[in-house]
Amino acid sequence: MPTLQWLTGDADRRAAARVPFRLLTEQPNLSYGEGDDGLLVQGDNLEALKALLPFYAGRVKCIYIDPPYNTRSAFEHYDDNLEHAQWLGMIVPRLMLLREFLSEEGSIWVSIDDNEGHYLKVVMDEVFGRRNFIDTITWQMIYTRKNSAHYFTGQTEFILPYAKNKNSMLFNVLPRGEEQNKNFKNPDNDPRGRWIDSAVHARNFYSKGNYEVVSPSGKKFTPPQGRYWSVSEENFRRLDSESRIWWGPRGSNAPRKKTFLDEVKQGVVPGNLWTYSDVGHNAQAKDEAKRLFSEGEIFITPKPERLIQRILHIATNPGDLVLDSFLGSGTTAAVAHKMGRRWIGVEMGDHARTHCATRLTKVIDGEQGGISKDVGWQGGGGFRFVTLGPRVYDENGVIAPEVRFADLARHVWFTETRRPLENMPDTPLLGIISPPPPVTEDPEAEAPPPAPDRAVALLFNGILKDRSSQGGNVLTRATLALIREHLPQGFAGTLTVYATACRLSPATLKAQGVQFRQTPYDLNAGGL
Repeated sequence: MPTLQWLTGDADRRAAARVPFRLLTEQPNLSYGEGDDGLLVQGDNLEALKALLPFYAGRVKCIYIDPPYNTRSAFEHYDDNLEHAQWLGMIVPRLMLLREFLSEEGSIWVSIDDNEGHYLKVVMDEVFGRRNFIDTITWQMIYTRKNSAHYFTGQTEFILPYAKNKNSMLFNVLPRGEEQNKNFKNPDNDPRGRWIDSAVHARNFYSKGNYEVVSPSGKKFTPPQGRYWSVSEENFRRLDSESRIWWGPRGSNAPRKKTFLDEVKQGVVPGNLWTYSDVGHNAQAKDEAKRLFSEGEIFITPKPERLIQRILHIATNPGDLVLDSFLGSGTTAAVAHKMGRRWIGVEMGDHARTHCATRLTKVIDGEQGGISKDVGWQGGGGFRFVTLGPRVYDENGVIAPEVRFADLARHVWFTETRRPLENMPDTPLLGIISPPPPVTEDPEAEAPPPAPDRAVALLFNGILKDRSSQGGNVLTRATLALIREHLPQGFAGTLTVYATACRLSPATLKAQGVQFRQTPYDLNAGGL
């Protein structure tokens, strides 16, 4: 597959692996409401995404981001005045991290214009796989023309959706509206309601599709030249007896089949052209923002709530998790909250407090702007506000004193499984990893024996209380025996132990079926 090359491309593709893991520190005074519907993270989104991975990898159903467009019109909150290589260096490592968050049924949607849109398509093909590209959606963001434009009035932007795994993805259809139903009539007062008629013949050859029918008025019909009835004579007569054949108001027209409104698919497959009348426009988005913030605080390029509503309607269901790591004025989180989705939003600087937290607080209190009336929003729920804390360990391998067993355990488990730790244990044993059963291409061949299970354990401050050296940080015969106390009876697999140091010889480790990994140096979960 073709790839895009730029001066710092190789380094930029490795950038995500170099980002340090940080703790997340909750700010109770900035959290709001009841419940745990949302998580608002203040901080650089590259570091924030790395910090969130051990908690949410593989759990997000939909990611929407509206990154800087590189339009050479820099504004206060984002550096939107980057050269192409710098812009690619910004977006690529973030896309690589974002992919880790998607569930197998999940999808990512990225808003962009044509300054970087074609470059974005190429790098997203690389990160998410070209086979997982869905379509290019064109959004009519402006409905007026500017005579001051040099060549063309720019009226559209684009949204690029990609699936994590296109074969597993299921999208929702859009609800049918009166526009789709307007052609359904009921001229014969059929008690089954409104219907639409369609031809009963087709061009494809059908061996039972060449016969004569007679209308109620006595007029005879055969299929048009080169065509055939699309049903057999037996089925045609059955449809006619059930009043599913329409012969016209006088009973003398060529037959047509009736399809009733309640029989059609109660939804519409989305198109890739989204007009302002369907999903809103820039001016509407700014009007929504004016109701929430003062004039000087309005984000320069907000998206209308109806645009985000359509994306979330297509890509998610109530209760699903939504992520936006360029949260801006908080639109994605606000819409997700009103639609009953859980959400994670990341925004940098004071903007996370002054705009995002303020907006989400108003949403929880029941604000009635945007899509509120359309979805019957009355308020409720809550969100947690967190900031980026200290690094889990520094460049010299020193673990921060604030780090507790639970913090390190999540990183260890994610390193080994690429999945979040479901339940925090109160023992050194984090869990058992069972490899998938072996697959053979020959159905008659004897399947190879399954790989042995693997246990993962962490020795860290306090987990063994004071029963061992250095509070349980060092792998010794004594700490190994304590770990084995928690293994299932008869466990015969390998045991991977993370610890600060090891006092056992390589021969002993091999004899005991133990893999030693030193913390923090072997915590390589960032290797994407």
